[in-house]
Amino acid sequence: MPSSIASDDVYDAFPERPCGTAVLLLAGSSGRLESARADLLGHRGTRVRAIRWFGGIGQRPAPHEVPIEMFIDQIELLRRDHDRVAIFGTSFGAEAALVTASTVELDATIAVSPSSVVWSGLAEGRWSSHWTLGGSPLPAVEFDPAWTPMSDPPEYLSLYSTSLTLDPALTAAATIPVERISGDLLLIAGGDDRVWPSTAFTTAISQRRHAHGRSTTIVQHPDAGHRLLLPGEAAAAGGMHMARGGTPRADAALGAQAWPQISRVLGLDPG
Repeated sequence: MPSSIASDDVYDAFPERPCGTAVLLLAGSSGRLESARADLLGHRGTRVRAIRWFGGIGQRPAPHEVPIEMFIDQIELLRRDHDRVAIFGTSFGAEAALVTASTVELDATIAVSPSSVVWSGLAEGRWSSHWTLGGSPLPAVEFDPAWTPMSDPPEYLSLYSTSLTLDPALTAAATIPVERISGDLLLIAGGDDRVWPSTAFTTAISQRRHAHGRSTTIVQHPDAGHRLLLPGEAAAAGGMHMARGGTPRADAALGAQAWPQISRVLGLDPG
């Protein structure tokens, strides 16, 4: 069994039989530490560092102007002692993973329910980009001010979809330069995602990379939602009040489909 060390904002899992890969693990808007997923990956041979990237000690209070250097620094630390380094993010964490991987060299990037663009975030009564680089906010898509939720819990799919069309020039500027991502890129998405159009984002990412001669691995399930359930994981609770789509069964089916590819790109024992 892997050993682990935990603090308020960091959870480290150390494998009993290392495979040589280290993973930086990022949650989405829940802000949680993905400790259970870190242990699951650690059990298969990966050294995992799961971090809280907002709302923690000395961190930004929300996904708003979070420095990409936070993730780069963690990658550099992991690189010191490991042959291969990967980043694994979900939702806003997938957005962070893709931006980070387009900035620094990585051996593998796994993005669950990804976005092809950078989005805006709100903190302290001010809207700005989710991310900064070199102290400057990255270009970010702004939200449709006329949108109102039509359900409870709210589905945000239509908000994200319509916001992409408001300012085509801004959307283009906010598009993540995924053609710069080195190593393996694995995208995982559910066709019933009710948070944002992750399957459309997945297609956009793949097409952009293909135009630059880059390959992408895609795993999708038509009935899965925004959250992924890997083999052995329990359904997550908490997070923002919203509709995420899918069902535990469909989300687990997506996880079962994705697991062999996750194992491949990370060099894990898939058993």
